[in-house]
Amino acid sequence: MHVSDYLIELKGVSKVFPGVKALDKVSFLLKAGEVHALVGENGAGKSTLMKIISGIYNRDEGEYLIDGVNIGDLTPKKAQEHGIAIIHQELNMCQDLTVAENMFLGREKSKLGCVQQNEMNRAAKEILDKLKIDIEPDTVLRKLPVSKQQMVEIAKALSTNARILIMDEPTSALSDREIVELFDIIKHLKGNGCAIVYISHRLEELEHITDRISIFRDGRHIVTKDYKDTNLNEIISYMVGREIKEKFPTIECKRGQKLLEVKNLCSGIVNNVSFDLSQGEIVGFAGLIGAGRTELVRALFGAEDITSGEIYLKGKKLNIKTPKDAIVEGIVLGPEDRKKEGLCTKLSIRENIGLANLDQICSKVGIVNRRKENKLAEEAVEKLKIKTPSPEQVVNNLSGGNQQKIVVGKWLVRSAEVVIFDEPTRGIDVAAKVEIYNIMNELKRQGIGVIFVSSEMPEVMCMSDRILVMCNGRITGDLVSRETTQDEILRCATKYSH
Repeated sequence: MHVSDYLIELKGVSKVFPGVKALDKVSFLLKAGEVHALVGENGAGKSTLMKIISGIYNRDEGEYLIDGVNIGDLTPKKAQEHGIAIIHQELNMCQDLTVAENMFLGREKSKLGCVQQNEMNRAAKEILDKLKIDIEPDTVLRKLPVSKQQMVEIAKALSTNARILIMDEPTSALSDREIVELFDIIKHLKGNGCAIVYISHRLEELEHITDRISIFRDGRHIVTKDYKDTNLNEIISYMVGREIKEKFPTIECKRGQKLLEVKNLCSGIVNNVSFDLSQGEIVGFAGLIGAGRTELVRALFGAEDITSGEIYLKGKKLNIKTPKDAIVEGIVLGPEDRKKEGLCTKLSIRENIGLANLDQICSKVGIVNRRKENKLAEEAVEKLKIKTPSPEQVVNNLSGGNQQKIVVGKWLVRSAEVVIFDEPTRGIDVAAKVEIYNIMNELKRQGIGVIFVSSEMPEVMCMSDRILVMCNGRITGDLVSRETTQDEILRCATKYSH
Protein backbone atom coordinates (compact mmCIF):
# COMPACT_ATOMS: atom_id res chain seq x y z
CA MET A 1 0.00 0.00 0.00
CA HIS A 2 1.34 3.44 -0.95
CA VAL A 3 1.68 5.98 1.82
CA SER A 4 -0.81 8.27 0.03
CA ASP A 5 -3.49 5.60 0.55
CA TYR A 6 -3.52 6.62 4.21
CA LEU A 7 -5.38 9.72 5.36
CA ILE A 8 -3.01 10.06 8.32
CA GLU A 9 0.42 8.61 9.00
CA LEU A 10 2.50 9.25 12.11
CA LYS A 11 6.08 7.98 12.20
CA GLY A 12 8.31 7.87 15.31
CA VAL A 13 6.31 10.50 17.19
CA SER A 14 7.39 11.37 20.76
CA LYS A 15 5.98 13.77 23.36
CA VAL A 16 7.40 14.59 26.79
CA PHE A 17 5.68 16.37 29.68
CA PRO A 18 7.47 17.33 32.92
CA GLY A 19 8.54 14.03 34.46
CA VAL A 20 6.53 11.91 32.01
CA LYS A 21 7.30 10.53 28.53
CA ALA A 22 3.73 10.40 27.20
CA LEU A 23 4.68 9.06 23.74
CA ASP A 24 7.85 7.17 22.82
CA LYS A 25 8.52 6.91 19.04
CA VAL A 26 5.02 5.73 18.15
CA SER A 27 3.59 5.10 14.70
CA PHE A 28 -0.06 5.19 13.67
CA LEU A 29 -1.86 4.75 10.33
CA LEU A 30 -5.46 5.69 9.51
CA LYS A 31 -7.37 4.75 6.34
CA ALA A 32 -10.45 6.43 4.85
CA GLY A 33 -13.74 4.72 5.65
CA GLU A 34 -12.49 2.71 8.62
CA VAL A 35 -13.25 2.66 12.33
CA HIS A 36 -9.86 2.34 14.03
CA ALA A 37 -10.10 1.57 17.75
CA LEU A 38 -7.33 2.88 19.98
CA VAL A 39 -7.05 1.17 23.36
CA GLY A 40 -4.66 1.02 26.29
CA GLU A 41 -4.47 1.64 30.01
CA ASN A 42 -4.82 5.15 31.37
CA GLY A 43 -1.51 6.87 30.72
CA ALA A 44 -0.77 4.70 27.66
CA GLY A 45 -0.65 7.81 25.43
CA LYS A 46 -3.93 7.51 23.50
CA SER A 47 -5.33 10.97 24.26
CA THR A 48 -1.89 12.60 23.82
CA LEU A 49 -1.60 11.08 20.35
CA MET A 50 -5.07 12.31 19.38
CA LYS A 51 -4.27 15.81 20.65
CA ILE A 52 -1.21 15.83 18.38
CA ILE A 53 -3.34 14.73 15.41
CA SER A 54 -5.92 17.45 16.15
CA GLY A 55 -3.33 20.23 16.66
CA ILE A 56 -3.80 20.73 20.42
CA TYR A 57 -0.26 19.53 21.20
CA ASN A 58 2.93 19.81 19.14
CA ARG A 59 5.12 16.72 18.92
CA ASP A 60 8.73 16.76 20.15
CA GLU A 61 9.96 14.50 17.33
CA GLY A 62 8.70 12.35 14.47
CA GLU A 63 6.81 12.89 11.21
CA TYR A 64 3.15 13.76 10.65
CA LEU A 65 1.68 13.16 7.18
CA ILE A 66 -1.83 13.88 5.87
CA ASP A 67 -2.68 12.41 2.44
CA GLY A 68 0.98 11.48 2.10
CA VAL A 69 2.20 15.07 2.59
CA ASN A 70 4.47 15.95 5.51
CA ILE A 71 2.65 18.85 7.16
CA GLY A 72 4.70 19.72 10.26
CA ASP A 73 2.75 20.75 13.35
CA LEU A 74 -0.88 21.82 13.21
CA THR A 75 -2.96 24.27 15.21
CA PRO A 76 -6.58 23.30 16.05
CA LYS A 77 -7.75 25.69 13.31
CA LYS A 78 -5.41 24.16 10.70
CA ALA A 79 -6.49 20.66 11.77
CA GLN A 80 -10.10 21.68 11.19
CA GLU A 81 -9.15 22.97 7.72
CA HIS A 82 -7.70 19.51 7.00
CA GLY A 83 -11.05 17.97 7.99
CA ILE A 84 -10.02 16.75 11.46
CA ALA A 85 -12.52 16.99 14.33
CA ILE A 86 -12.18 15.68 17.89
CA ILE A 87 -14.85 14.90 20.47
CA HIS A 88 -13.17 15.09 23.85
CA GLN A 89 -13.95 12.80 26.78
CA GLU A 90 -14.64 15.89 28.92
CA LEU A 91 -17.29 17.91 27.08
CA ASN A 92 -16.03 21.32 25.88
CA MET A 93 -19.09 23.46 25.30
CA CYS A 94 -20.69 26.70 26.50
CA GLN A 95 -23.54 25.81 28.84
CA ASP A 96 -25.41 29.13 28.46
CA LEU A 97 -25.46 29.14 24.66
CA THR A 98 -28.03 27.29 22.56
CA VAL A 99 -27.38 24.02 20.74
CA ALA A 100 -27.04 25.85 17.40
CA GLU A 101 -24.73 28.53 18.88
CA ASN A 102 -22.47 25.81 20.27
CA MET A 103 -22.42 23.93 16.99
CA PHE A 104 -21.30 27.02 15.03
CA LEU A 105 -19.16 28.66 17.73
CA GLY A 106 -16.31 30.51 16.00
CA ARG A 107 -17.96 29.84 12.61
CA GLU A 108 -21.15 31.85 13.13
CA LYS A 109 -23.30 32.48 10.06
CA SER A 110 -23.45 36.26 9.65
CA LYS A 111 -24.51 38.96 7.21
CA LEU A 112 -23.25 42.55 7.32
CA GLY A 113 -21.67 41.82 10.71
CA CYS A 114 -24.91 40.49 12.25
CA VAL A 115 -25.28 36.88 13.39
CA GLN A 116 -28.05 35.10 11.48
CA GLN A 117 -29.65 33.12 14.30
CA ASN A 118 -32.44 31.67 12.18
CA GLU A 119 -29.98 30.50 9.53
CA MET A 120 -27.83 28.81 12.21
CA ASN A 121 -30.91 27.14 13.72
CA ARG A 122 -31.94 25.88 10.28
CA ALA A 123 -28.46 24.49 9.50
CA ALA A 124 -28.18 22.91 12.96
CA LYS A 125 -31.61 21.30 12.60
CA GLU A 126 -30.60 19.85 9.24
CA ILE A 127 -27.49 18.19 10.75
CA LEU A 128 -29.37 16.95 13.84
CA ASP A 129 -32.15 15.47 11.68
CA LYS A 130 -29.63 13.76 9.38
CA LEU A 131 -28.10 12.11 12.45
CA LYS A 132 -31.60 11.35 13.86
CA ILE A 133 -30.84 13.33 17.02
CA ASP A 134 -34.10 14.60 18.52
CA ILE A 135 -32.99 17.96 19.98
CA GLU A 136 -34.28 21.43 19.13
CA PRO A 137 -31.46 23.78 17.98
CA ASP A 138 -32.70 26.73 20.09
CA THR A 139 -32.49 24.75 23.38
CA VAL A 140 -30.03 26.21 25.91
CA LEU A 141 -27.34 23.55 26.38
CA ARG A 142 -27.40 23.39 30.19
CA LYS A 143 -31.06 22.26 30.03
CA LEU A 144 -29.98 19.03 28.32
CA PRO A 145 -28.74 15.93 30.18
CA VAL A 146 -25.07 15.04 29.70
CA SER A 147 -26.01 12.25 27.27
CA LYS A 148 -27.78 14.72 24.94
CA GLN A 149 -24.90 17.21 25.27
CA GLN A 150 -22.62 14.41 24.06
CA MET A 151 -24.81 14.01 20.96
CA VAL A 152 -24.59 17.78 20.35
CA GLU A 153 -20.78 17.52 20.56
CA ILE A 154 -20.88 14.85 17.85
CA ALA A 155 -23.21 16.96 15.66
CA LYS A 156 -20.90 19.96 16.17
CA ALA A 157 -17.89 17.96 14.97
CA LEU A 158 -19.77 16.81 11.90
CA SER A 159 -21.00 20.33 11.10
CA THR A 160 -17.40 21.11 10.07
CA ASN A 161 -17.65 18.46 7.31
CA ALA A 162 -14.99 16.40 9.06
CA ARG A 163 -13.43 13.52 7.13
CA ILE A 164 -11.39 12.39 10.15
CA LEU A 165 -13.37 12.13 13.38
CA ILE A 166 -11.72 11.33 16.72
CA MET A 167 -14.04 10.07 19.46
CA ASP A 168 -12.56 9.91 22.98
CA GLU A 169 -14.81 7.77 25.24
CA PRO A 170 -17.99 8.84 23.38
CA THR A 171 -20.31 6.38 25.14
CA SER A 172 -19.28 7.07 28.76
CA ALA A 173 -22.41 9.17 29.45
CA LEU A 174 -24.84 7.43 27.08
CA SER A 175 -27.65 4.97 27.81
CA ASP A 176 -27.79 1.62 25.97
CA ARG A 177 -30.38 2.99 23.54
CA GLU A 178 -28.26 6.09 22.83
CA ILE A 179 -25.19 3.88 22.27
CA VAL A 180 -27.11 1.98 19.59
CA GLU A 181 -28.03 5.33 17.99
CA LEU A 182 -24.38 6.43 18.11
CA PHE A 183 -23.24 3.21 16.43
CA ASP A 184 -25.79 3.81 13.66
CA ILE A 185 -24.31 7.31 13.18
CA ILE A 186 -20.78 5.83 13.07
CA LYS A 187 -21.78 3.26 10.44
CA HIS A 188 -23.44 6.01 8.38
CA LEU A 189 -20.28 8.18 8.52
CA LYS A 190 -18.03 5.23 7.69
CA GLY A 191 -20.20 4.47 4.65
CA ASN A 192 -19.58 8.04 3.47
CA GLY A 193 -15.80 7.56 3.65
CA CYS A 194 -15.21 9.27 7.00
CA ALA A 195 -12.30 7.80 9.01
CA ILE A 196 -13.05 7.40 12.73
CA VAL A 197 -10.56 6.94 15.55
CA TYR A 198 -12.50 5.42 18.44
CA ILE A 199 -10.98 5.49 21.95
CA SER A 200 -12.84 3.43 24.53
CA HIS A 201 -12.32 1.46 27.74
CA ARG A 202 -15.57 -0.42 27.13
CA LEU A 203 -13.87 -3.17 25.17
CA GLU A 204 -17.07 -5.20 24.77
CA GLU A 205 -18.59 -2.54 22.51
CA LEU A 206 -15.72 -2.54 19.99
CA GLU A 207 -16.88 -5.67 18.15
CA HIS A 208 -19.96 -3.84 16.85
CA ILE A 209 -18.10 -1.17 14.89
CA THR A 210 -14.31 -1.75 14.73
CA ASP A 211 -12.30 -2.59 11.59
CA ARG A 212 -8.78 -2.33 13.03
CA ILE A 213 -7.42 -1.92 16.54
CA SER A 214 -4.16 -0.38 17.80
CA ILE A 215 -2.99 -1.11 21.34
CA PHE A 216 -0.74 1.24 23.31
CA ARG A 217 1.10 0.65 26.58
CA ASP A 218 3.28 3.07 28.59
CA GLY A 219 3.50 5.56 25.71
CA ARG A 220 4.48 2.93 23.13
CA HIS A 221 2.63 1.42 20.19
CA ILE A 222 2.43 -2.33 20.91
CA VAL A 223 0.47 -3.79 18.00
CA THR A 224 -2.12 -3.03 15.28
CA LYS A 225 -4.45 -5.82 14.12
CA ASP A 226 -7.60 -6.40 12.13
CA TYR A 227 -10.27 -6.65 14.81
CA LYS A 228 -11.58 -9.95 13.43
CA ASP A 229 -8.13 -11.50 14.03
CA THR A 230 -8.07 -10.86 17.79
CA ASN A 231 -10.21 -11.39 20.89
CA LEU A 232 -10.96 -9.69 24.19
CA ASN A 233 -8.48 -11.66 26.30
CA GLU A 234 -5.65 -11.02 23.82
CA ILE A 235 -6.46 -7.28 23.71
CA ILE A 236 -6.41 -7.01 27.53
CA SER A 237 -3.14 -8.97 27.68
CA TYR A 238 -1.50 -6.57 25.16
CA MET A 239 -2.86 -3.57 27.09
CA VAL A 240 -1.53 -4.47 30.52
CA GLY A 241 1.43 -6.65 29.53
CA ARG A 242 -0.03 -9.53 31.52
CA GLU A 243 -3.22 -11.55 31.74
CA ILE A 244 -5.88 -10.22 34.10
CA LYS A 245 -7.34 -13.41 35.54
CA GLU A 246 -10.17 -11.79 37.45
CA LYS A 247 -11.97 -8.72 36.14
CA PHE A 248 -14.21 -8.47 39.20
CA PRO A 249 -12.28 -9.50 42.34
CA THR A 250 -14.70 -10.18 45.18
CA ILE A 251 -14.25 -11.06 48.84
CA GLU A 252 -16.54 -12.61 51.44
CA CYS A 253 -16.92 -10.71 54.72
CA LYS A 254 -19.20 -11.18 57.66
CA ARG A 255 -21.72 -8.35 57.58
CA GLY A 256 -21.64 -6.16 60.68
CA GLN A 257 -24.32 -4.12 62.42
CA LYS A 258 -26.67 -1.75 60.63
CA LEU A 259 -24.64 1.36 59.84
CA LEU A 260 -26.73 3.75 57.72
CA GLU A 261 -30.52 4.09 57.64
CA VAL A 262 -32.28 6.37 55.16
CA LYS A 263 -36.01 6.91 55.71
CA ASN A 264 -38.45 8.50 53.25
CA LEU A 265 -35.81 10.81 51.75
CA CYS A 266 -36.99 13.43 49.24
CA SER A 267 -34.62 15.69 47.30
CA GLY A 268 -35.32 17.06 43.82
CA ILE A 269 -36.46 14.09 41.75
CA VAL A 270 -35.65 11.68 44.61
CA ASN A 271 -39.03 10.60 45.94
CA ASN A 272 -39.59 8.90 49.30
CA VAL A 273 -36.46 6.70 49.23
CA SER A 274 -35.72 4.35 52.13
CA PHE A 275 -32.86 1.86 52.45
CA ASP A 276 -30.17 0.68 54.87
CA LEU A 277 -26.50 -0.21 54.71
CA SER A 278 -24.53 -2.48 57.06
CA GLN A 279 -20.89 -2.44 58.09
CA GLY A 280 -18.75 -4.38 55.61
CA GLU A 281 -21.44 -4.31 52.91
CA ILE A 282 -21.26 -3.04 49.32
CA VAL A 283 -24.60 -1.79 48.01
CA GLY A 284 -24.75 -1.01 44.29
CA PHE A 285 -27.29 1.38 42.77
CA ALA A 286 -28.50 0.44 39.29
CA GLY A 287 -30.91 2.23 36.97
CA LEU A 288 -31.15 4.12 33.70
CA ILE A 289 -29.75 7.62 33.18
CA GLY A 290 -32.03 10.11 34.94
CA ALA A 291 -33.30 7.56 37.50
CA GLY A 292 -32.16 9.75 40.41
CA ARG A 293 -29.16 7.75 41.64
CA THR A 294 -26.67 10.63 41.47
CA GLU A 295 -29.18 13.04 43.04
CA LEU A 296 -29.69 10.59 45.93
CA VAL A 297 -25.99 10.14 46.78
CA ARG A 298 -25.39 13.89 46.45
CA ALA A 299 -28.22 14.48 48.96
CA LEU A 300 -26.62 12.01 51.38
CA PHE A 301 -23.37 14.01 51.04
CA GLY A 302 -25.10 17.36 51.58
CA ALA A 303 -24.52 18.54 48.00
CA GLU A 304 -28.28 18.62 47.25
CA ASP A 305 -31.02 20.03 49.52
CA ILE A 306 -33.06 17.44 51.40
CA THR A 307 -36.72 18.52 51.47
CA SER A 308 -37.89 15.76 53.81
CA GLY A 309 -36.83 12.43 55.30
CA GLU A 310 -34.32 11.23 57.88
CA ILE A 311 -30.75 9.88 57.84
CA TYR A 312 -29.37 7.81 60.73
CA LEU A 313 -25.76 6.72 61.22
CA LYS A 314 -25.28 4.03 63.90
CA GLY A 315 -28.67 5.00 65.30
CA LYS A 316 -27.82 8.72 65.55
CA LYS A 317 -30.07 11.06 63.58
CA LEU A 318 -27.99 13.30 61.32
CA ASN A 319 -28.70 16.85 60.20
CA ILE A 320 -26.80 17.10 56.90
CA LYS A 321 -27.07 20.51 55.24
CA THR A 322 -23.65 20.76 53.57
CA PRO A 323 -20.83 18.43 52.45
CA LYS A 324 -18.86 19.59 55.50
CA ASP A 325 -21.63 18.20 57.75
CA ALA A 326 -21.44 14.84 55.95
CA ILE A 327 -17.62 14.69 56.11
CA VAL A 328 -17.62 15.44 59.87
CA GLU A 329 -20.11 12.60 60.40
CA GLY A 330 -17.99 10.20 58.32
CA ILE A 331 -19.92 10.14 55.03
CA VAL A 332 -17.74 10.89 51.98
CA LEU A 333 -18.37 10.97 48.21
CA GLY A 334 -16.30 10.42 45.08
CA PRO A 335 -18.48 12.43 42.63
CA GLU A 336 -19.52 11.46 39.11
CA ASP A 337 -17.74 14.40 37.44
CA ARG A 338 -14.22 14.07 38.82
CA LYS A 339 -12.80 17.14 37.08
CA LYS A 340 -15.54 19.61 38.01
CA GLU A 341 -16.38 18.40 41.51
CA GLY A 342 -13.69 15.97 42.68
CA LEU A 343 -10.39 17.68 41.89
CA CYS A 344 -8.54 20.97 41.59
CA THR A 345 -6.73 20.01 38.40
CA LYS A 346 -4.26 22.92 38.46
CA LEU A 347 -2.99 21.93 41.91
CA SER A 348 -0.61 19.09 42.78
CA ILE A 349 -1.52 15.65 44.09
CA ARG A 350 -0.26 16.73 47.53
CA GLU A 351 -2.47 19.82 47.54
CA ASN A 352 -5.56 17.88 46.40
CA ILE A 353 -5.11 15.27 49.14
CA GLY A 354 -4.45 18.01 51.70
CA LEU A 355 -7.47 20.14 50.76
CA ALA A 356 -9.90 17.40 51.78
CA ASN A 357 -8.10 16.87 55.06
CA LEU A 358 -7.25 20.34 56.34
CA ASP A 359 -8.74 19.48 59.72
CA GLN A 360 -6.10 16.76 60.07
CA ILE A 361 -3.06 18.67 58.84
CA CYS A 362 -3.65 22.18 60.20
CA SER A 363 -2.66 23.54 63.59
CA LYS A 364 -5.23 25.21 65.86
CA VAL A 365 -4.37 28.58 64.32
CA GLY A 366 -4.87 27.27 60.75
CA ILE A 367 -1.26 26.75 59.66
CA VAL A 368 -0.71 23.71 57.41
CA ASN A 369 1.76 21.18 58.81
CA ARG A 370 3.71 20.46 55.62
CA ARG A 371 5.26 17.29 57.04
CA LYS A 372 1.81 15.80 57.77
CA GLU A 373 0.54 16.88 54.35
CA ASN A 374 3.50 15.24 52.59
CA LYS A 375 2.98 12.05 54.60
CA LEU A 376 -0.71 11.83 53.64
CA ALA A 377 0.11 12.39 49.96
CA GLU A 378 2.92 9.82 49.92
CA GLU A 379 0.66 7.25 51.62
CA ALA A 380 -2.10 7.83 49.05
CA VAL A 381 0.32 7.56 46.09
CA GLU A 382 1.77 4.31 47.44
CA LYS A 383 -1.51 2.70 48.57
CA LEU A 384 -3.34 3.48 45.33
CA LYS A 385 -0.38 2.88 42.98
CA ILE A 386 -0.77 6.33 41.41
CA LYS A 387 1.60 6.58 38.43
CA THR A 388 3.48 9.83 39.01
CA PRO A 389 7.10 10.98 39.35
CA SER A 390 6.18 12.62 42.71
CA PRO A 391 3.25 13.92 44.79
CA GLU A 392 4.16 17.39 43.44
CA GLN A 393 2.88 16.46 39.97
CA VAL A 394 0.04 18.72 38.78
CA VAL A 395 -3.16 16.64 38.62
CA ASN A 396 -4.03 17.89 35.11
CA ASN A 397 -0.92 16.11 33.78
CA LEU A 398 -2.14 12.71 35.02
CA SER A 399 -4.24 10.17 33.12
CA GLY A 400 -7.95 9.79 33.85
CA GLY A 401 -7.42 6.61 35.87
CA ASN A 402 -4.82 8.21 38.10
CA GLN A 403 -7.03 11.27 38.59
CA GLN A 404 -9.84 8.97 39.69
CA LYS A 405 -7.53 7.35 42.24
CA ILE A 406 -6.87 10.79 43.77
CA VAL A 407 -10.63 11.46 44.02
CA VAL A 408 -10.85 8.22 46.02
CA GLY A 409 -7.49 8.55 47.79
CA LYS A 410 -8.19 11.88 49.48
CA TRP A 411 -10.98 10.22 51.49
CA LEU A 412 -9.16 7.00 52.35
CA VAL A 413 -6.81 8.79 54.73
CA ARG A 414 -9.84 9.71 56.86
CA SER A 415 -11.69 7.43 59.25
CA ALA A 416 -14.87 7.42 57.14
CA GLU A 417 -17.85 5.26 58.07
CA VAL A 418 -19.64 5.36 54.69
CA VAL A 419 -17.79 5.76 51.38
CA ILE A 420 -19.90 6.60 48.30
CA PHE A 421 -18.59 6.12 44.76
CA ASP A 422 -20.57 7.65 41.87
CA GLU A 423 -19.53 6.02 38.57
CA PRO A 424 -16.01 5.32 39.95
CA THR A 425 -14.78 3.44 36.86
CA ARG A 426 -16.18 5.70 34.12
CA GLY A 427 -13.49 6.41 31.53
CA ILE A 428 -10.75 4.28 33.12
CA ASP A 429 -9.10 1.13 31.81
CA VAL A 430 -9.45 -2.52 32.80
CA ALA A 431 -6.43 -2.65 35.11
CA ALA A 432 -7.33 0.64 36.85
CA LYS A 433 -10.88 -0.65 37.33
CA VAL A 434 -9.57 -3.73 39.13
CA GLU A 435 -7.54 -1.45 41.42
CA ILE A 436 -10.70 0.56 42.26
CA TYR A 437 -12.56 -2.71 42.97
CA ASN A 438 -9.74 -3.80 45.28
CA ILE A 439 -10.06 -0.50 47.16
CA MET A 440 -13.79 -1.14 47.58
CA ASN A 441 -13.03 -4.65 48.86
CA GLU A 442 -10.46 -3.31 51.32
CA LEU A 443 -13.01 -0.83 52.70
CA LYS A 444 -15.49 -3.69 53.03
CA ARG A 445 -12.89 -5.76 54.88
CA GLN A 446 -12.38 -2.88 57.33
CA GLY A 447 -16.10 -2.84 58.15
CA ILE A 448 -16.81 0.37 56.24
CA GLY A 449 -20.13 0.64 54.37
CA VAL A 450 -19.74 1.18 50.61
CA ILE A 451 -22.37 2.64 48.28
CA PHE A 452 -21.62 2.79 44.58
CA VAL A 453 -23.54 3.99 41.55
CA SER A 454 -22.72 2.41 38.20
CA SER A 455 -24.28 2.25 34.75
CA GLU A 456 -22.27 -0.89 33.88
CA MET A 457 -24.49 -3.86 34.67
CA PRO A 458 -21.75 -6.55 35.02
CA GLU A 459 -19.91 -4.27 37.47
CA VAL A 460 -22.98 -3.76 39.68
CA MET A 461 -23.87 -7.45 39.63
CA CYS A 462 -20.37 -8.71 40.42
CA MET A 463 -19.15 -6.13 42.95
CA SER A 464 -22.30 -5.57 45.04
CA ASP A 465 -23.66 -7.64 47.91
CA ARG A 466 -27.06 -6.07 47.29
CA ILE A 467 -28.43 -4.08 44.35
CA LEU A 468 -30.93 -1.26 44.79
CA VAL A 469 -32.60 -0.37 41.50
CA MET A 470 -34.03 3.11 40.89
CA CYS A 471 -36.54 4.43 38.38
CA ASN A 472 -38.02 7.96 38.27
CA GLY A 473 -36.55 8.89 41.65
CA ARG A 474 -37.87 5.83 43.50
CA ILE A 475 -36.36 2.52 44.59
CA THR A 476 -38.07 -0.17 42.55
CA GLY A 477 -35.96 -3.19 43.48
CA ASP A 478 -33.90 -4.47 46.46
CA LEU A 479 -32.10 -7.50 45.06
CA VAL A 480 -29.45 -9.96 46.28
CA SER A 481 -26.67 -9.79 43.69
CA ARG A 482 -25.92 -13.49 43.39
CA GLU A 483 -29.62 -14.40 43.09
CA THR A 484 -30.72 -11.87 40.47
CA THR A 485 -30.44 -11.52 36.69
CA GLN A 486 -29.90 -8.66 34.24
CA ASP A 487 -33.50 -9.07 33.06
CA GLU A 488 -34.84 -8.62 36.59
CA ILE A 489 -32.71 -5.50 37.13
CA LEU A 490 -33.91 -4.02 33.82
CA ARG A 491 -37.55 -4.78 34.69
CA CYS A 492 -37.13 -2.83 37.94
CA ALA A 493 -35.22 -0.04 36.13
CA THR A 494 -38.11 0.51 33.70
CA LYS A 495 -41.02 0.00 36.12
CA TYR A 496 -42.38 3.55 35.77
CA SER A 497 -41.12 4.25 32.25
CA HIS A 498 -43.59 4.92 29.45
